[in-house]
Amino acid sequence: MNAIGDFLRARRALVSPADVGLPDDGPRRVPGLRREELAAVAGVSVDYYVRLEQGRDRHPSPQVLDALARALRLGDDGAAHLHRLASPPRITGGELPAGVRELVEHNSAPALAWGRRMDVLAASPLAVALAPMYRPGTNLARAFFLDPSVRSLHPDWAAMALNVTAMLRARTALRDPALAALVTELLAASPDFARWWPRHDVRTNAAPRKVFRHPVAGELSLGRQVLTVPGGEWDVLIYHADPGSPSAHALARLA
Repeated sequence: MNAIGDFLRARRALVSPADVGLPDDGPRRVPGLRREELAAVAGVSVDYYVRLEQGRDRHPSPQVLDALARALRLGDDGAAHLHRLASPPRITGGELPAGVRELVEHNSAPALAWGRRMDVLAASPLAVALAPMYRPGTNLARAFFLDPSVRSLHPDWAAMALNVTAMLRARTALRDPALAALVTELLAASPDFARWWPRHDVRTNAAPRKVFRHPVAGELSLGRQVLTVPGGEWDVLIYHADPGSPSAHALARLA
């Protein structure tokens, strides 16, 4: 497995010469920057960069990773993911802390908690009423791509599914065999996932707003806040509606 090389190669293909101030010399056999162009922009030798892509050097310094992240226009999430690929976090396991579970399950707002594989571990009653995929035991990535009812619940399904793909990609730095098995399953079962996964898009957080087309409450536009539980293996998401808005009244009816 050459996680760093795969990531660099995929992201290099998405950067044009014009993006980094290089002249465009016309159509190319393959898209994106050439290896020597990226090496020059990042300030590393071509030979060293080739060794990174080919997996012959798996221990780049933080300074080299930062330079590559800037050259590839990765942004904060992508840069952090590149660093995690070079030094994978340790998987500690363990149960969702009892206090976090109580906070979620007794919350009057739609709230849920999930683990590193995007399995729902706890949810408030209103979260399950808002979206059945939030029922504990459901895998959010599997539901998004394989459950037709999830598509009908989200009028902007493609944008949300792209976000889920990028969030799942961010978790691959953990080198979790069960997570790898989930990715293999989705690649085989979902053409959409199979099309988006090779891009290596990375996102560590959910979009700040989400729209639901609920069969009972109608359309709701909800803000959401994601909190990472200390330990880094669990996330808590809480939805909220703007006070006095139609979505707030719809959420109250649903409650």
